[in-house]
Parts: sequence; C-alpha cells; structure tokens
Amino acid sequence: MAKSRSNRSARSSDPAAVVEAVDGGLAQLLPDRDRGRAWTLLIDGAPQSHVDLDDPAHLSFEYQRRLGHVIDLAAPPGRPLHAVHLGGGAFTLARYVAATRPRSTQQIVERDAALVRLVRRELPLDPGARIRVRSLDARDGLGKVPDGWADLVIADVFSGARTPAHLTSAEFLDEVRRALRPGGLYAANVADGPPLAHLRGQIATAAARFEALALVADPTVLRGKRFGNAVLVASDLPLPVAELTRRSASDPHPARVEHGRALLDFTGGAAPVTDAAAVASPAPPPSVFR
Repeated sequence: MAKSRSNRSARSSDPAAVVEAVDGGLAQLLPDRDRGRAWTLLIDGAPQSHVDLDDPAHLSFEYQRRLGHVIDLAAPPGRPLHAVHLGGGAFTLARYVAATRPRSTQQIVERDAALVRLVRRELPLDPGARIRVRSLDARDGLGKVPDGWADLVIADVFSGARTPAHLTSAEFLDEVRRALRPGGLYAANVADGPPLAHLRGQIATAAARFEALALVADPTVLRGKRFGNAVLVASDLPLPVAELTRRSASDPHPARVEHGRALLDFTGGAAPVTDAAAVASPAPPPSVFR
C-alpha cells in the first residue's frame, strides 16, 4: 500500500486542489469553479464523485441523479429511510439522503480506509447526520447489516474503474435480499459497453432474485453505441416505473427506462451469474475519461 501523503505537500499546481495517495490509487479532489464549495473526486484519473458542501442535494453526475430519482421514489417525500451504500466515494448519495430525508439512518461501506480518512477530513459530513461509515469490503459489510433492516441498498462499487466480481453474482444478491425489508429497493450502478454482455448478465441475475426490475440508461448505451453507466433497480413489489420514467426523461441528460418483458428480452437469454463464474465488470476504454 502506498503511504498517504499530506494534502499540504501533495498539492497540484492549482493551490486549491488536494492530491493524496489512498489504498485504491491516487486520489484528487478538484474544486468546481462554478460552485463555491463543490469538489470532484477522481481516483487514478477516473471521476468517482462530485460533492457540493453547500448544497448536498445537488447531484452533478448523471448516473448519480438517476440514483437520486430512485432515492426520491423509495418512500413518500421526506420520510426517513434506512439506507445502505455499498461503495462510498465522497459520500455523495448518503449526503443527498440526509439532506432530502432528514432523520434517515445510513450505513456506508467503503473498503478504502485511506480514502475514507481523506473525505472525512476535506469534505466533512454533517455531524447531525445519522451516517455510519465502515471500512470493509462491500460484501463483508453488507453481511453485518441486520436481516430486513434496509429500505434501500445502493451498490456503486468500483475497484479502479471495474466492479469486483464477487459483487456481481446471485449469491451477492441473496445477501442484498436478506438485508432488505420486504418490498425494499435495490439499485446498482452498472458500467458496460458494447456488446453489453456484462449488463445483460446483471439483469438476468437480478431477475433470478427479484420480482420487479427496471433499467435506467442513456439510449446510446442501451443500443451498444458507447460505454456508459446504467442504473438497475429491483424489488419484490411493483416499481414506480411511470414516475421514474418521467423523471429520467426530463433530466438534463435524458435517459430511457426499460422494464417488464422488454427488459427481459434485452438480456438475450443471458444466464444468471454465480460466484463460481463471476468476473469483474469490463474496463472502460481510455477515451471515456478524456
């Protein structure tokens, strides 16, 4: 493990930027020139999170806005949630839940302990927010969540720019289901590009464990025209597809929502992924981060 450097000695040419070695690589916190106290977190050059400390309800990344729509629809407006975030980054979505649903109780599971220390120091959480951070592997941390505790489980886990294999399987989703209350929501950020084999397998895996599914993605990603993010949503109860579709279509970067038979057809007969056969998600092409 690379030894973390002090933020003072590792400043970039921009005096406001913070550059520091963390367990997963080189972390950069870059200031957002358009927003007074907003920052973008990058790990080894790959954008991970954007946080506005003055407006934690602001979601800059399009995939995080799509996850924000899921959070908004997980319960009536303002109702507190029990939420589990697998993958922490800069804690963007936990901050969003705390801002939009006060008195929510949340757990963040982020394996990179050095990154957690950096984020806590430079982008501190609201001390009144009920947020616990565990520096554990995501699956191990999920195993510590009591049965039926969570209203919402969000998986946004990347090692480098790839989701680890053990977080893509049906056995992993069995743990998600155990932690969810009946009717709770599971949402995952899935990154893939043509020919979309990973995404199709993830949909088939979720379909083997949940009754209702929806997928939110840019149409060009769904057509296999480029690499990108898709948000997979699952539950044992019917999903709020109509409202999710409306919000996704009116986003600054409009997305399409697939569900029902059309979504199952999209898998093209892909088989559910098991622990024995699981592989990490594909690495994005270098052009994605240019």
